[in-house]
Amino acid sequence: MTRAVSRRRMLAAGAALLGGAAAGAVAATAADALSEPSPPSLPGAFGADVVPFHGAHQAGVETPQQSHTWFVGLDLRPGQTVADMRRLMALWTDDAVRLTAGTAALADLESELATTPSRLTITLGLGSGFFSSLDLDAQRPPSLKPLPAFAVDRLDGRWPATDVLLQVGSDDVMTVSHAVRVLTRGARSFVDPAWVQRGFVRSRGVAPAGTTPRNLMGQVDGTSNPAPGTAELDRTVWSADGPSWWHGGTMLVLRRIRMELDTWERLGRTDREMAIGRRLPDGSPLAGGGEHAQVDLETVGADGLLVVPELAHVRQAKARHDSERMLRRGYTYDDSPGAASVSDVGLLFAAYVADVDRQFVPVQRRLEAADLLNKWTTPVGSAVYALPPGAGPGEAWCDSLLA
Repeated sequence: MTRAVSRRRMLAAGAALLGGAAAGAVAATAADALSEPSPPSLPGAFGADVVPFHGAHQAGVETPQQSHTWFVGLDLRPGQTVADMRRLMALWTDDAVRLTAGTAALADLESELATTPSRLTITLGLGSGFFSSLDLDAQRPPSLKPLPAFAVDRLDGRWPATDVLLQVGSDDVMTVSHAVRVLTRGARSFVDPAWVQRGFVRSRGVAPAGTTPRNLMGQVDGTSNPAPGTAELDRTVWSADGPSWWHGGTMLVLRRIRMELDTWERLGRTDREMAIGRRLPDGSPLAGGGEHAQVDLETVGADGLLVVPELAHVRQAKARHDSERMLRRGYTYDDSPGAASVSDVGLLFAAYVADVDRQFVPVQRRLEAADLLNKWTTPVGSAVYALPPGAGPGEAWCDSLLA
């Protein structure tokens, strides 16, 4: 009897604690919700590293690439209004401010998992369906529209474009998983998850800082990106066109590209290098120089043939002029294979550009027409998102858009 009474008391106490927590969350003021907590002092090599949330641009774009990034596609639930979206953006902004600073969100039920941000960034994207669902088509950024059809695409219905995207990155996969859980659980009244695409590169500390990542084909991937903090990156990524609320945002083209490793691995190393146009050990161009040397497409070898073959990937992917530059990020995915395959692996290719039609589409047209890698890569998912400008202290995402 004593044990039963004690259990009832324990359950009652637990209910009271939960009620108190909920009341405390409701009582939080808007100023508290949108102010940025001070980063905690934490032990560890880089678990306490923080990327500031507030700024003119969203974090997670120019931020040096983290070890783990998850892309979470969500669709608006039926009947959502602009007022509903204001509430959602205030909720998500508050959660993001706290989580990226290493502080638990107000309704976080596993607060201990929030204390090691490890350069956590949370980045918001809006799909075209967001604007059409809310009758905001006049505010849609000019580049936010479906990509043209490409002959190489074999798009899988599991990875459609969605109304909203959350891009969550960190050097710690536990931190990413926890942040995604907090953000999606708190938004269930507003949005439904459609898919999660989980990507990774080498763990932090495995290679020197600034080392260009490799993909599972073995190639160094991302050499030609503009450097962070430069005028070149600003011109390449951040938009100054379209509606005024949009200035300082960027476009994200997200492509899920399956790698056919079962056939790729039948090639010798020389054939692989010829298909790519770079050397496998260090990513240097076939015509010579280090990894970051200018790619020479005109040099002819002793055999009278172009050193970089006509159909090499690098020849088609290289920007023909500055207006085709992109900030490109590749994240490996490795999912459960089907019955007829050893693996289901590939690349989550993220291209950040100011103008999709001017920067991304011309390059993709060349790759579609004459890229040797098309024999071993297949795009199976494709979507375009508008990543709004950043938020300052006391502001929420999309305040100007949803005013």
